[in-house]
Amino acid sequence: MASFTKNAVLTRLITSIFLLTSFFSWTASALNPDCAPGGNFDLSIWELQLPIGSPGDPETISSSALEGCSGFENFNYFFTESGDGALVMKVPGSPASSGCVTTPNSLHCRTELRETNPSSWSPNAATNRMIVELVVTVADNSARGTVIGQIHIDDTVSSKPVCELYYNSEGDISIGVEQTLSGGDEVFTALGNIPIGTVFTYELEYSSGLLKVAINENFQTLDTYELDAPLSYFKVGNYNQGSSPSDIHVFSITIQH
Repeated sequence: MASFTKNAVLTRLITSIFLLTSFFSWTASALNPDCAPGGNFDLSIWELQLPIGSPGDPETISSSALEGCSGFENFNYFFTESGDGALVMKVPGSPASSGCVTTPNSLHCRTELRETNPSSWSPNAATNRMIVELVVTVADNSARGTVIGQIHIDDTVSSKPVCELYYNSEGDISIGVEQTLSGGDEVFTALGNIPIGTVFTYELEYSSGLLKVAINENFQTLDTYELDAPLSYFKVGNYNQGSSPSDIHVFSITIQH
């Protein structure tokens, strides 16, 4: 009986080691560090905004230019990490501190993907979900740090977001939800702390009229006040809220409609 128990334990141990090794091998090979981001991520549904160009008119890269292993890269702002194949998105700071450029409706610079297919969707639909695995390696030292994900109101309705997910240099994560279409009245909810340099997953969902957020699968339902389920779209990236650099590495992006 004792021999059988030892053999069973040994078998389970060997199996566990094999599965763990297989997991890390799969993780390491899942992203190709020799490809541009479009070779590792489905960027056919996104366009990219960079923190360069002309003031009020940042450079935008189309989905067709982003796609494929030889697609667009800019090694200052948007590129594949040579070690693990992560998608790196960097912002150097603010217009005053770095000379970066913004859109007409923002004071802040960004390297950010904007959903384009579909270009917008109804929050009353059954499924609108974005799941992102990432690590923030450098966060701006302002109170809010940088926005790592958004649900934005369609441009035909408003220039404001539904909600913005913030991560600061202390590892504090919060979400701000606008109360009205005119904006400028975000209500902030603290979502916890993930130390800088730690890989985590977030989820934003606006389905069946309910706005939800999760950090590492800890879900909260949020009030949407007077927004009344406006047409919306997802954004993911690095939307810097201050004047010092920020740097995020993304390992996966999942969109479900």
